[in-house]
Amino acid sequence: MARALILLSLTTLLLSLFLLPTAHAQSAPPPTPTGPINITAILEKASQYTTFIRLLNETQAANQINNQVNNSQDGMTVFAPTDNAFNNLPPGTLNKLTNQQQVQLVLYHICPKFYSLESLLTVSNPVRTQASGQDNQVFGLNFTGQGNQVNVSTGVVEVPIYNALRKDPPLAVYQVDKVLLPIEFFPQQSKSKAPAPSPPPSGGGAAAKPPSTSNPSTNVTAAKAPSTNDPATNNPGNGSGKMRVGLGLVSGIILLCMGLLS
Repeated sequence: MARALILLSLTTLLLSLFLLPTAHAQSAPPPTPTGPINITAILEKASQYTTFIRLLNETQAANQINNQVNNSQDGMTVFAPTDNAFNNLPPGTLNKLTNQQQVQLVLYHICPKFYSLESLLTVSNPVRTQASGQDNQVFGLNFTGQGNQVNVSTGVVEVPIYNALRKDPPLAVYQVDKVLLPIEFFPQQSKSKAPAPSPPPSGGGAAAKPPSTSNPSTNVTAAKAPSTNDPATNNPGNGSGKMRVGLGLVSGIILLCMGLLS
């Protein structure tokens, strides 16, 4: 009887040792497969990016980002403005933009290369974005900073980069608390940074400058009258002076003789 109880106990123990790992393995959830990168899903998970998500979808920029980071070796970097950043814009700013400008605004927040925060401190400014103008001029961003602090500037707006929503290649997504407005949207400020135009060449249709009164070549004075002190005209030692003296002496002698005869 005692042997039977011992054998039964050993059998139960052995069965429990084999069955428990099997039950535990069946109850464990399967590992979640790694899916393709989706920029809007990243922003939705972080919340507070409703306006930027809408613009990404309306301009098809979201599809462009997803296709590039999932189907090519080229990484990308996205600077995502929060809803508060859009709310702090002057009223009507987005509505005043043309359809082309709205596309340019969204693409201006996207760089066609993966940048870590550390690499942004050593890049050569300006950094190329996906936005460009009608003349194929690329809109650029400028980065400055020190230590762990990185600032991004457009020439109109400057804002620090605080939070990385995603920082692993091939896609980096950084939060910004201001909308990055391109300086190309502000012609007056853009022109102020352009070099001043060269002055027109002389004789290019401009009116001729009147001659200066102090110019000796154009301010000829009347000929001078002979000076009374000129030695050439008032010199008692010359020939004409001697002749006048001689005639006077002869006339005096004749008059004296006529007076004596009378």
